[in-house]
Amino acid sequence: MSADQEETRSSAARPEPAAPTSRRLPRALRPFLVPRYRFLAGALTLSLLGTGMWIVALVWQVIELDGGPVQLSQVATASAVGMLAAVLVGGVVADRVPQHQILMTVELTKAVLVGAAAALALTGLLELWHLVVVSAVVGATEGFFYPAYSALLPTVLPPEQLLAANGVEGVLRPALMNAAGPAAASVVVAQFSPGLAFAFVSASQVLAATGLHLMGGAPLDRENAEPGHPLAVLATDLREGFRYMTRTPWFMATLLFATAWVLLLIGPIEVLLPFAVRDQAGGGPQEFALVLASFGIGGAVGSLAVASWRMPRRYLTVMVLAWSVGAMPIALIGSTDRLWVMVVAVFVTGLTSGVGQVIWGTLLQRRVPAAMLGRVSSLDFFVSLLLMPVSMALAGPVGEAVGLRPVFLVAGLVPVVFGVAAIVLAHMPRDEIEHPLTVTTEPHAGAAY
Repeated sequence: MSADQEETRSSAARPEPAAPTSRRLPRALRPFLVPRYRFLAGALTLSLLGTGMWIVALVWQVIELDGGPVQLSQVATASAVGMLAAVLVGGVVADRVPQHQILMTVELTKAVLVGAAAALALTGLLELWHLVVVSAVVGATEGFFYPAYSALLPTVLPPEQLLAANGVEGVLRPALMNAAGPAAASVVVAQFSPGLAFAFVSASQVLAATGLHLMGGAPLDRENAEPGHPLAVLATDLREGFRYMTRTPWFMATLLFATAWVLLLIGPIEVLLPFAVRDQAGGGPQEFALVLASFGIGGAVGSLAVASWRMPRRYLTVMVLAWSVGAMPIALIGSTDRLWVMVVAVFVTGLTSGVGQVIWGTLLQRRVPAAMLGRVSSLDFFVSLLLMPVSMALAGPVGEAVGLRPVFLVAGLVPVVFGVAAIVLAHMPRDEIEHPLTVTTEPHAGAAY
């Protein structure tokens, strides 16, 4: 990376300075003193609420069309494929197009697509293939949303408030996508129909786009980027992103660790946990929902806690240890018949996962060069989630072959080994001391490797 790429962001794109009264507020609330962030947070709230409603309404719409597990799997797979197919392109676009315009386009696209599905459902014309297509495109929009949001936030807030803002997102995401959105959709579906729930989803995306429009944007640092054929530009920008990934030890090591973490934990939690609840604790759907909800609640609590902190001096070590050591309680699930132990174990893992995720998002925004943040964020999203389908595909057969206890034991203990290896091999203790993030400087005054 050249020295020019590490220069301070242009003054036009600098975030608004915090108000003098900010120190009187709890640290987690200080970003809300910035007007543009209030619009952004409002738009994010509406977007996540709509997404939570969409997930539940989509399931019941498939069922209403006489679909079963196979049909629902087709719809869910289309969404995942769309997201993974789009996220790398989304990162390139986020570094070349004003991010608030990308987010507006994403929200309006979802509004149109889900609105069309609502119209078809309410008129009795909706078919399963319509839902597959809509899910694929909606999934693709998510691949554009994440890199654009990650790259936009540092232009809205000063560096010392990014940790709090990422903590706010970490609270909103489970609260809205896993609780408020599904609850609202369930009420509408029960009283009326999935089609009407689709209409509410579409309306929430329109309101989110309106908030983004009112927020306004800022010039990009890459406005002078060399033009070229779209495919050549895509290849060049992706190559730069991959080069950054392979040449930045702390990023590469964390990404490899996160990939292993996803491979080891997501499958057992998503696929085998219901059977542990049923066969070991004698529970049913309600007990499983309680255990699963504890993961989201833990994530929200952990995110809120981090939003109230300063960035830890040993931020890389704290982050990796939170993820790795925090997975250890999962090892208990395969060997206990107590439901409360499962609830506590999953809660602790969710809490530490939230802590690590908020530090990681802030770390990217503080240390990745501004002109590459969209691509690096998309690489993070793509690589770390690439093995999620593999994890879920392997969990069932492996669990049947060796039993639940060995699988959960490996899922809880092996991440600790990988975490220590990442810290040692990437020389993280030395790196975090050489590049401190606890001292506030001028916004974006140089990106550190």
